[in-house]
Amino acid sequence: MLIEDYALIGDTHTAALVSKDGSIDWLCLPRFDSAACFAKLLGDDSNGYFKIAPKKTFKSSRKYIPNTMVLETIFETQDGRVKLTDFMPIREDNARIVRLLEGLDGEVEMEMTLVIRFDYGHVIPWVTNRNNVLDAVAGPDALSLWTTVETKGKNLTTVAEFKIERGKTIPFVLSYHDSTVNPPRPIDASYACKETVSWWDNWMSQCSYEGDYREAVLRSLLVLKALTYEPTGAIVAAPTTSLPETLGGSRNWDYRYCWLRDATLTLDSLMRAGFHFEAVAWRDWLVRAAAGDVSKLQIMYGIAGERRLEEYEVPWLKGYENSAPVRIGNAASNQFQLDVYGELMATLHDARTYGYQDPHASWDLQIKLMEFVCNNWNQPDDGIWEVRGPRRHFVHSKVMAWVAVDRAIRAVNDYSYEGPVSHWKEVANSIKNQVLKEGFNSEINSFTQYYGSNNLDASLLMIPIVGFLPPDDPRVISTVNAIEKELVQDNLVLRYRTDQASEVDGLQGKEGAFLACSYWLADCYAMMGKVDKALEIFERLLKLTNDLGLLSEEYSTDHKRQVGNFPQAFSHISLINTACNIKAAQDGSCLPQYSSVPAEKTNVELSKKHFYIPDALKKSNFRHWLYGHNPKVKK
Repeated sequence: MLIEDYALIGDTHTAALVSKDGSIDWLCLPRFDSAACFAKLLGDDSNGYFKIAPKKTFKSSRKYIPNTMVLETIFETQDGRVKLTDFMPIREDNARIVRLLEGLDGEVEMEMTLVIRFDYGHVIPWVTNRNNVLDAVAGPDALSLWTTVETKGKNLTTVAEFKIERGKTIPFVLSYHDSTVNPPRPIDASYACKETVSWWDNWMSQCSYEGDYREAVLRSLLVLKALTYEPTGAIVAAPTTSLPETLGGSRNWDYRYCWLRDATLTLDSLMRAGFHFEAVAWRDWLVRAAAGDVSKLQIMYGIAGERRLEEYEVPWLKGYENSAPVRIGNAASNQFQLDVYGELMATLHDARTYGYQDPHASWDLQIKLMEFVCNNWNQPDDGIWEVRGPRRHFVHSKVMAWVAVDRAIRAVNDYSYEGPVSHWKEVANSIKNQVLKEGFNSEINSFTQYYGSNNLDASLLMIPIVGFLPPDDPRVISTVNAIEKELVQDNLVLRYRTDQASEVDGLQGKEGAFLACSYWLADCYAMMGKVDKALEIFERLLKLTNDLGLLSEEYSTDHKRQVGNFPQAFSHISLINTACNIKAAQDGSCLPQYSSVPAEKTNVELSKKHFYIPDALKKSNFRHWLYGHNPKVKK
């Protein structure tokens, strides 16, 4: 099964992947980061799945009910048609998967197979039948199944064979519960479906986005909500682990956590579309997660802010298409990345720009963050891509350290906070001048991946986006041109050339094109006024979504298919923001405001223009251009 053959359903606590043939092959309960009870996605049938499909040969088609994460799959056979509706009710107590089967035409022979394997496909439960409720228990975990069809046990599997005719409905309700308590009471599946559709539809009614590509933007927003852990406001990078960046390779990582590198773009995408509650909840999660010793700020945290994300391998899972190892946890959480300080400071600054007051003691935390950055910005780090080679002076990391200082200065200048601005300006100038001297290679006429390198890196596209240099700076233009020449394959952007960087990332093998980087290239073109080139990239990316509008982390130009964890929040966040940025560029409504701290002795005079944002855009929450810029609305 291809990665893009899966659909996502979720309840804002966890999520499941459903295949085109009616099989749920991945589900972690009760949270995104819990152990999977269905792990066929990374193994085989023996590792757990839940399938409902016609017994005979069939064709299938599927769609989401508009504005929801409720999935409808139509099975068509020679005997008739049936509809399978899959969803997870928004959680009030127990986590549930509801599968509602409806006969549309004729009479169709169906079969159900339920293979429950707790602990990532490893633990076989003890199954009993009490009052027509099947209950599977192992250790602390338990799943109960209620349905109106007769089931039976066969080879440590629960199966059923039955017929469904036109006008009939058959419910299947799978509920998670603590093994120390009785199974929850069955629920009315049809009523639960109506309630779930209504909940998603009401949530989506907040959306203020009215630009082009609305369907793709709305689906991306729904994905972000489905990847949100409602109790804390955290947004996981993806609901899966170890879907490979290289088919058959070892670039397999656990993405069921929250990355600070995604912070500012996430806030932007939510705010620009009108989802203020989610944006503020995300901001507040960031502050709670980062609280404590700022010298130990992590690049990622668990969904409740957990810091220990120890990595280990699961040997009994062979991996998706034999891409081993399967990893649980993520050792990159212990890396030192300077860029996260810039991400955090930029996110908090943007939240103020949108009109939200800081959480209690937030500025005190930011003062401590600035002390650390000012004392440590000159240290090598592990870089944005979490390389597992030696630490280096990565250019993107230095740029984001500059962003941290720049946003602190703006907080004092624009919002009357108190801080040592003169010292911060000196530090900002020192960072910028060092980057311009050490990070730009005149021989290749481009900024490079790290000081002294000849290698390129797609993260350099952030230089104009965060306001480090203007998009019309010759060094920015030549860097974008170099990236387009060296890192673009099949109109998509690679993070960096893995064949040139094994000594940097510590890994072997290729990887696919990182989709977010392609959106960044489109953003740069939009900023440069090259809207046609931005649109060309954007529309190429839209064609890569699956039939439901979902995107993974990467795309393999060799195999012409999606790779990496799926669906990927960063890809969908970037889709939303790029759609907004292209719209703004087309309207001619925004001009970039550059650095508040121009570098000394630069060859390019920096613009001092402010944004002008028309009333129509103010009402639509287009509060600023890209996340590095601080708009000042003309009154």
